[in-house]
Amino acid sequence: MKNELRAGLDRPLRIGTRQSPLAMAQAEMTANAILHAHGWHPDQVELVPMIATGDKILDRPLAEVGGKSLWTKELDRALHDGEIDCAVHSMKDVETIRPPEFVIAGMLERADTHDRLVGAASIEALPQAAVVGTASPRRKAQLLCQRADLNIQLIRGNVQTRLKKIADGEYDATLLAAAGLDRLEMQETGVEISRDILLPAPAQGAIGVETRFEDQHVRRLVHAISSTATFRAVTAERLYLKQLTADCHSPVAAWATVEGTTVQLRAEILMPDGSERISGLQEFEIGEVTAPGNLADKLLGQASAELRAIFGR
Repeated sequence: MKNELRAGLDRPLRIGTRQSPLAMAQAEMTANAILHAHGWHPDQVELVPMIATGDKILDRPLAEVGGKSLWTKELDRALHDGEIDCAVHSMKDVETIRPPEFVIAGMLERADTHDRLVGAASIEALPQAAVVGTASPRRKAQLLCQRADLNIQLIRGNVQTRLKKIADGEYDATLLAAAGLDRLEMQETGVEISRDILLPAPAQGAIGVETRFEDQHVRRLVHAISSTATFRAVTAERLYLKQLTADCHSPVAAWATVEGTTVQLRAEILMPDGSERISGLQEFEIGEVTAPGNLADKLLGQASAELRAIFGR
């Protein structure tokens, strides 16, 4: 089987990735998984880094200038043009509706889905009116649910840039995904916040590998490294997100787990200022593709008119 899989390529498998330190770490994880799964030598994969538009715009929320597509469009072009064979993405940065010519062929086993607070021992320990940096509408809304006095300000840049801004006193604190910190070997950085307070973003902690839909050979190569449980959980979260018709402005959270044949999906929608938070939980059997959307509709049905309007309802 290994020789059969390899036979379709007479060159290294080209793996596209953003050029940020975290994205490169994730691409290296993907490359190592492929090497191990197929018994290849290291020279049989090649990382192809590129700078995403989202990494260039650091002074504005991405929702104002293009949304999640700013993380994917350079990789999409390279994949479309055949410059790369697959692209590695943080799944929480991937639009719910993708071009039909591409397919998420696999996801690595999911990492820690918690958020970590950097700059204080807890949310309660933050000073009155503390300046907290985040670019996430979800994190902003969830923080304000806990502490309406906090001064939430935009912070952009990679993990190292954000940590330096905290160290330099530009902000009192920030929130970062535990998965990213762990992948950068920064396991001791920050304090874990309970999911009861900060339910994660849909697909947080998951790495996806996208291929051309028609490239069955590369799809098989990637599928060999895919975690079935992660794929099912993230798919449920993205179906929930799709039903909400949420965009980068929308404070939305979701976290699914898979036990045997059962999926448990926890989710919430929030007002941007944290003044309203609607939460729910639904359990369903694997394969019930309408269940995540039903949960989205249920939460919207419990929401105020003002909150429903955020989602165009």
